[in-house]
Amino acid sequence: MKLLFWLCAALVVYAQAGYGLLLALLRKALPRRPARVGAPPEPPADAAAADAALPSVTVIVAAYQEESVIADKVANLKALDYPAGKLEIVVACDGSPDATPQRARDAGADRVLELPRGGKIRAQDAGVRAARGAIVAFSDANAFWAPDALRRLVAPFAAAPDVGYVCGQVAFVNDGGTNQEGLYWRYEMALRELESELRSITAGNGAIYATRRAAYVEVDPIMGHDLSFPFTMVKNGWRALYAPDARASEKMVPSIEGEFARKRRMMTHGWPIVLRGGMLDPKGYGPLYGLMILSHRVLRYATPFLHAALLSTSVALARRGRPYALALLAQLAVLAAAALAKAIPARPLLVARYYVLTTAALGAGLLDVMRSETEAGWEPPEGTR
Repeated sequence: MKLLFWLCAALVVYAQAGYGLLLALLRKALPRRPARVGAPPEPPADAAAADAALPSVTVIVAAYQEESVIADKVANLKALDYPAGKLEIVVACDGSPDATPQRARDAGADRVLELPRGGKIRAQDAGVRAARGAIVAFSDANAFWAPDALRRLVAPFAAAPDVGYVCGQVAFVNDGGTNQEGLYWRYEMALRELESELRSITAGNGAIYATRRAAYVEVDPIMGHDLSFPFTMVKNGWRALYAPDARASEKMVPSIEGEFARKRRMMTHGWPIVLRGGMLDPKGYGPLYGLMILSHRVLRYATPFLHAALLSTSVALARRGRPYALALLAQLAVLAAAALAKAIPARPLLVARYYVLTTAALGAGLLDVMRSETEAGWEPPEGTR
């Protein structure tokens, strides 16, 4: 039991903090890539020649019930600092029962696909099949890109022929709610930057990412791109990189409880990728990337079960030594802080509540997968539009 206690404690600490320290040490010890991904390009001597060298890009927005934001989204994409003749905007409507298709057309989308309800992934697949660009980029309907975001996003493809996937940086906007997602996300982005510099990232985000059209793969409709694409690209011989200067912003779920529901739903799509989507198969990874997948994905998703084992062994061992008693008190203090945050919304208590609920969401998502089949369809999270 003592061995289990110390093993679980070590794995939790490593998954949440030690992995980032290891990446920082590896970055100092291992040779770096020739150029930092996402770094500002050299000012061109001839702007027209520089524009002519840019690849053609199709930006695909999969949309379901997005009539309130789709016109603004199309306008945001049309205003990007990118040659108009090389930018195509495709809105793939996944059986939207509202005015999303018409509003996208009125806003000036180049193509609007009205598809039967099949889920986000199948809508994106249809968008890629209709695309004319050499690069296919993707964004959520409620994510808004900085004017230079597309240039920054496609720069790594021109810099290295083995780059198959690039994900940008998304900042979550909070209009005064309780959600602490921004704190976690800043740390997550720091980890991805280190992973990108060393090898490849282990996950992306839906707000801003792109692939070479030749590298695009059609995955199971319940398995989202954010988690399945990076490791699949690596297995297929590509690199999957993070471009921190390709920036987007997105409104976050207002409450921690809403974030719990969002992450629980996300993990009903994430666990199938982990368990049967190829993530656990190390073929094609290489030692370093295999370590990244194990550390950042497998152990991170296992934390609710590690915490449960740590708490139960702490209770059993509390009378057998001070370390076990202190560990039990620390865990009970975090749980008490999480419970109090509902009545006393102080920042430290809210952070504790966020950690407890989002960790529990990982386990709840697995239970949902075990109880029923995951559906391919999706609904926009409440409060994010």
